[in-house]
Amino acid sequence: MVTVSELVSGLDGELRRLGYKDSTLVWYRGCWRRMERFFAARGVEEFSLDVAMAWVDSSCNFFEKERSGTLVANDVYLFRVAQMLGDFAMHGAVLRRYSRSVDKLSGEDAGTVGRFQAWLLAADRAQSTVRTYATVAGEFLAFIGPRGGLGRCDAVAVGAFVATLTGYQVKTVEQKLCALRSFLAFASAEGLVDASVADAVPAVPSRKQAGVPSVWGAGEVERILEGIDRGNPCGKRDYAIVLLIARLGLRSIDVKRLELGDFDWPGNRLSVAQAKTAARVQLPLLKDVGWAVIDYLRDGRPPCDCPQVFVRHTAPIGPFSDQDHLHQILVKHARAAHVQLSEERRHGMHSLRHTLATRLMEGGTPLEQIADILGHQSVRSTGVYLKSSLGLLAKCALGPDEPAQEVSR
Repeated sequence: MVTVSELVSGLDGELRRLGYKDSTLVWYRGCWRRMERFFAARGVEEFSLDVAMAWVDSSCNFFEKERSGTLVANDVYLFRVAQMLGDFAMHGAVLRRYSRSVDKLSGEDAGTVGRFQAWLLAADRAQSTVRTYATVAGEFLAFIGPRGGLGRCDAVAVGAFVATLTGYQVKTVEQKLCALRSFLAFASAEGLVDASVADAVPAVPSRKQAGVPSVWGAGEVERILEGIDRGNPCGKRDYAIVLLIARLGLRSIDVKRLELGDFDWPGNRLSVAQAKTAARVQLPLLKDVGWAVIDYLRDGRPPCDCPQVFVRHTAPIGPFSDQDHLHQILVKHARAAHVQLSEERRHGMHSLRHTLATRLMEGGTPLEQIADILGHQSVRSTGVYLKSSLGLLAKCALGPDEPAQEVSR
């Protein structure tokens, strides 16, 4: 049995080890004290996530606000306090979504990551792969640093790091484990770890194109767009971001990196350098998209010298980082528009690309043209959207009495 006080004490030490700021720890400790009093008032000594969530609900009416789409940042922070304790109780680790330890690496570790990137480039890996794998390598080095670093890395350390990936989507876990396996192969080649350490990385069954892409129902995207309050700077920014992805199919990272010079206003065109493929694509600048961007630039964007179009509106003002996630923007406005969200359907920005591709396919747009719009290097990647339309699947159905040999292969 782990008591609440014991769990809080252990988590406090772990957050200090991970480099959380003193001011942040003061806030966490205040929340923990209130939670401990809540447990004590109910005569509960052993930590229970259900009781912790009851404390969250009693503190801010969390579940009612979640249903009505009126949650604010402080409500979500209290939810994270409970979730973090639950994760620490189960895994004995602070999961990556809460960790702040990757912000700064030592000079030696940063050099190791740099050599790893060069090793990947020499193997002709794509720029997006090099960037992603290097990020995971940095996370791993930050994690094992207090555990003795690479010199003492073993199967136990690898297993502890893998435990911190709990809660990610299967595809994300697969990607991170591939990156970790690649990094340990590099470290082994440099003599930094024993060759057997890479064998401790578990395998995740490949699910390539196994799932059905998440798409929004007819009219849902329009309801979200119509519900965004464009009377304030953040609303103007969010409206333009959602519109760029929903109408033009841009990836979130490409929207974050979009620069003022990418717009050809006289020619009504947008030139986008894709982060994933390093290729530049030319897209028509639709009228509603163009005016939304102009509205933000004129009356919403805070003064900033950076070339990026979209910036954060909280200090320090500046461009979004590659690690900044935009999905909360979509979730926030979907809830405000009373568009139902469910655990069965992904509701991140990428789902808007899925929706656009599916609607274009249903409208008869050739697969090759859709691939060009989305920036796919192969139409095989685009063909997966056939699964998300019942109408298109119905056209592919084989009648029970139809001879199998008549089906084209």
